[in-house]
Amino acid sequence: MKNKISKKSLVQRAKLADGVEQLKSGALRVSTGNYTGRCPDAKFFVSNHSSKSYELIDWVSNQSVSQDYFLEIKQKIVEYLKDKQPIVQKLRAGCDTRYSLSLNVINELPWQALFANNMFVASDSSESLQEWTLYCAPGAQKAPKVLVNLETQEILITGTYYAGEIKKSVFTVLNYLLPQKNILPMHCSVNTSDDGDKAAVFFGLSGTGKTTLSADEYRVLIGDDEHGWSDSGIYNFEGGCYAKVINLSKEEEPQIWNACQQEGAILENVVINDGHPDFSNSQITENTRASYDISLIKGASSSGMCGHPDNVIFLTCDAFGVLPPVSKLSREQAVQHFMMGYTAKIAGTEAGIIEPQATFSHCFGAPFMPLRAREYADLLDRKVLKHNADCWLVNTGWSGGGYDKGKRMPIEVSRQIVNMIVDGMLADMRFRVHEKTGLTIPCTVGGEVDKYLVPELCWESLDEYNDVCDSLMNLFEEKISELSG
Repeated sequence: MKNKISKKSLVQRAKLADGVEQLKSGALRVSTGNYTGRCPDAKFFVSNHSSKSYELIDWVSNQSVSQDYFLEIKQKIVEYLKDKQPIVQKLRAGCDTRYSLSLNVINELPWQALFANNMFVASDSSESLQEWTLYCAPGAQKAPKVLVNLETQEILITGTYYAGEIKKSVFTVLNYLLPQKNILPMHCSVNTSDDGDKAAVFFGLSGTGKTTLSADEYRVLIGDDEHGWSDSGIYNFEGGCYAKVINLSKEEEPQIWNACQQEGAILENVVINDGHPDFSNSQITENTRASYDISLIKGASSSGMCGHPDNVIFLTCDAFGVLPPVSKLSREQAVQHFMMGYTAKIAGTEAGIIEPQATFSHCFGAPFMPLRAREYADLLDRKVLKHNADCWLVNTGWSGGGYDKGKRMPIEVSRQIVNMIVDGMLADMRFRVHEKTGLTIPCTVGGEVDKYLVPELCWESLDEYNDVCDSLMNLFEEKISELSG
């Protein structure tokens, strides 16, 4: 059960397996078949009415199965794996060993074993919160299932080849356990200054720039997706990155680009031309992904830990072109935006989406949050207050109109805004309240950003902006009322 397998050995086994293509760069390309993203309707918790977990879990937002059903699927997986050569690894979720999970990860497929090795932390400590076993056997059945048993400390994944289910199921477990220890689990990226004293947290849903904006060659990357905020500071849950790579550009995102070209990196559902990845091609899916060890990011933290953040940034991709590019949030506003978790889906991101749709995912990660949203929001509020962190809303979406008429906020503008936040410069600027959204925006910051500061001035029609803005603000009010009720 506790085999130690080198990454080099995993790469060798993976590249020889069926369905895996080694690129000229040395990276591996795989297809995940019918499922190119998570299957939210496939995840269930084992329900035990007499357990502590039954009282804590938010059953309005989470599904349950019986212990008997769990055992039936587990038996099917165990029997199926008898005829295979599963790879068993001892890994860890959490760079701070005081709060980590010890993981026995059992994979049917070599490339998914490499994925787990990339995404989790090498286990070099016997200290941990709990020991869990994760079985991942995609071929055991056709119907996708992700089953979490909090009593026996087991996870079963079958019926889907999408590797993201592996990391997100473990994240879900941490989201259950850690708030009970006064640790805020966060769906966020984190970077810090060279001396570790100016950490920044970037919350955001897929497509908002969470990975892109935290990968800064002038700052130390702690991690790109999952972290905990403890009494000691922030720590990464993972040992790798799982970046969305559609339209990845070497010029705009050199660190991520370079990581994707290395041996040990795995490209999921990326179209390949003549042995090279075509990141602009979305014919398979918009949700193309790359998994790689965080050490492939130049200057990334080796410890995966840093101090308390000076800044908490909520990223949103507003496809309606309504929100300012940056707003300073009060604690009350920060809690509201955290609980809403607003962004917008645009055409092409999901089947059936032909125009922008506002979407809300509480705590910027609703599918992974077993507890009630208020539990996480109250923890955030207490930590922001205790450590005097500034909170910001940064819109990386559209300006001058919606996605069909306006233009996407230039990445250079978003980077300038983020740089001014983390350097402490923006907090010293003069601010005013933006009448239409009620958000507090800088009066001026200088440079290219000033062109975008007041969103309605970028529109051809002020009346059209007002109509679209009113509609979005009404949605915000409805969501806040729903979450407060």
